[in-house]
Amino acid sequence: MLLVYSPIIETVNDHLYFSPFMTAQKDIYSSPYYKEPGPALDKESPFESMMERFRFAARVLELDEGMFQYLSNPVKSVIVSIPIIMDNGQIRVFEGIRVVHDNVLGPSKGGLRFTPNVTMEEVKALAAWMTWKCAVVNVPFGGAKGAIRCNPKELSIRELEQLTRRYTAEMIEVIGPDRDIPAPDMNTNEQVMAWIMDTYSMHSRRTENAVVTGKPVILGGSKGRHEATGRGVVTVTLATLNKLGIMPNKCRVVIQGFGNVGSVTARLLYEQGVKIIGISDVTGGYYHPEGIDIDDALQYIRDNGGTLENYDKAQVITNDELLLLECDVLIPAALQDQISRNNASKVKCKAIVEGANGPITASADDILDKMDILVIPDILANAGGVTVSYFEWVQDRHGYFWTEDRVNRRLNRMMRDAFHQLYDVKEKYDITLRQAAYVYAIRKVSETLRIRGIYA
Repeated sequence: MLLVYSPIIETVNDHLYFSPFMTAQKDIYSSPYYKEPGPALDKESPFESMMERFRFAARVLELDEGMFQYLSNPVKSVIVSIPIIMDNGQIRVFEGIRVVHDNVLGPSKGGLRFTPNVTMEEVKALAAWMTWKCAVVNVPFGGAKGAIRCNPKELSIRELEQLTRRYTAEMIEVIGPDRDIPAPDMNTNEQVMAWIMDTYSMHSRRTENAVVTGKPVILGGSKGRHEATGRGVVTVTLATLNKLGIMPNKCRVVIQGFGNVGSVTARLLYEQGVKIIGISDVTGGYYHPEGIDIDDALQYIRDNGGTLENYDKAQVITNDELLLLECDVLIPAALQDQISRNNASKVKCKAIVEGANGPITASADDILDKMDILVIPDILANAGGVTVSYFEWVQDRHGYFWTEDRVNRRLNRMMRDAFHQLYDVKEKYDITLRQAAYVYAIRKVSETLRIRGIYA
C-alpha cells in the first residue's frame, strides 16, 4: 500500500530542501497527498481507514506535505524468517513482522499477535494507531506492532516457545527497553511475554524486565494490567454517559465480544448498575431485554470451556443482529471492521465506544455522524492497556511497584483527562470525537518532531 508514496519519501530523505518544517508552497487541499484513494487503496482496509482519518486531521492542522509524508509512513518495517524444529522433527519456517511506526515521543510500543491471516498492511495500520493512541493519553511512547503468521491452535507449547524465542532473537536489534517494547495482543499472553523477556535477557547477559509489558507480576508485571483495557473502556463510557445526561442505572448497553476486554467491561459496568442487554462471543450473540446477569454469564464460561455456547438464560441471536439491537451504548470489543457502510445506517444507539481496534470503518464514520451517534474512538477508548503498560515500564525502570488501587486510580485519572481534552478539541473545531482524537495526537507528534528536528 505504501508504495504509492515511496518515491516522495525517497526524495524527502535524499534531498533536505524538501524539509517537513518548510512552509508548504502548494495548496494543501490540492496536494496529491490528500487526494481520495484510487483502486489501489481500498477505503475499507485497516490501513486506508487509518489514512482517511489522518488526512482529515492533516487538513485541519494544515500540515505541509513533508510532515504529512513523515507521519504517514513507518520508521521501519522488518520481516524475518523463523525456522523451528517441529515436534515431529521436521523443519518449518514461519514469517515474523515488526513495524515501528514512530518513535518521536519515546520508545515505540505495541503488541505482538499470532494469527495465520495477518498482513503487512494490517500491522502498519495497527502500528500507526498505537502512535496516535499513546499521544492521545499523553503516554511518552511511539507506536509499533508485531505479528507472527501462524495458527497457534495447531502448535504445541514447546513449538510456541521455540517460535517466540527465535522471533525475539531475530528482532534483537529492533526491540529493547529504550527502543521498542512488545506487549500481548491477539493469541499471545503473559507466558509469551515471559519467553521474550528471558530470551532478550539471555542475549543481553542481564535481566531486562522492561523489554516487554504484560508480563506475569512475578517477573515485573504490573498489578491491574489484566483488567486495564476493559477498565479504561468503562471510564470513558461513564464519562460519555455523563455528557449525554444518562444515569448508569438507566443505561442499556450491548457488548460485542466477551474476551478479556469485553468481559471485564461488562463486569465493571454491571457493578455500576448498568443493564447489559446483549453480549456475544464466537458462538453468537445473546440478548435479554431485561438485562443479563453478568456474574452468571462469567461463571458459565468458566464452567463450559470458555465460551457462551448453549447459554440458555438469554435469547440466541447472531453477532450481526447484536450490533443492531436498540440500546443506549454499543461497545464493539471483538474484531475490526464490524460496522461498515453496509450496516451503519441500521445501528440504533446513542453512543458507540470502540473497545476493539478499528471496529468502525472510515466509510461508516459519516453515516454515524449524520445520525448524531457519538463515537468514542478506539485510540482513546481502549488506551487503558497501553496506559498501564506505561505504568509497568516505569515500575520496572524504577524497581518499585505500586498497589493495584494506585494503578487503577492513576489509570482512571489519565483516561478521564484524555476524554475531556479531546472533547474540548471536538467543541473547538466542531468536529467528531474521532477527528478530535487524530487532530490532538497528530498535533502533539508533529510539534514534537518540529522541535526535535530531523538528523541528517
